[in-house]
Amino acid sequence: MKDKKAETLSAAIAALKSSAVIVFPTETLYGLGADALNPVAVEKVYRLKGRDPANPIPVLVANRNMLDRLVADVPPLAARLIDQFWPGPLTLVLPARKGIPRPLLNSSGGVGVRISSQSIASELVKELGRPLTATSANLSGMPPAHTVEEAKKYFAAKIEIFLDGGELTSKTGSTVAAVNGNKIKIIRAGEIARSELERVVGKDKIAP
Repeated sequence: MKDKKAETLSAAIAALKSSAVIVFPTETLYGLGADALNPVAVEKVYRLKGRDPANPIPVLVANRNMLDRLVADVPPLAARLIDQFWPGPLTLVLPARKGIPRPLLNSSGGVGVRISSQSIASELVKELGRPLTATSANLSGMPPAHTVEEAKKYFAAKIEIFLDGGELTSKTGSTVAAVNGNKIKIIRAGEIARSELERVVGKDKIAP
């Protein structure tokens, strides 16, 4: 069983290195995975989803070293949230370094990043050695996939590799929060409640 799992992961890594898109489990929902620093692969993700190019996609990193290669700065508030909630379902939007592919960036030059607590997802990023896209595995505007079967309904004819992590139970996906200097703005409510963020950084640090 272990050998089979290693085989499947190896095939997924090989696909990612050849600019392909895969489906994989995160700690919240199934995601579309591609090498986030490969513009060709990222473009495929947008085409598969039918996603608005102005709507940036979040990425997974393996560790703080990989995070530092992606972002220009980790403000102290962000560092406190990272210490408390990573690995886990908190996507932080931080100022990106120069040279990060444009589709990953929001209008103010931020990139959404997190470290996943899902073992398959974290192994993929570690083995790839590069950030991995983690947008949900569904067509834009359609319900997210909680199982491989649901993801296959969307992409069976277009994606070859589906990594099965069982049924995922998140109703909301990750919480997305932008950190700008001394303030945090919640962009999307998700698995980590506002009250949990307030407990770590204080109510006054979170924009209304």
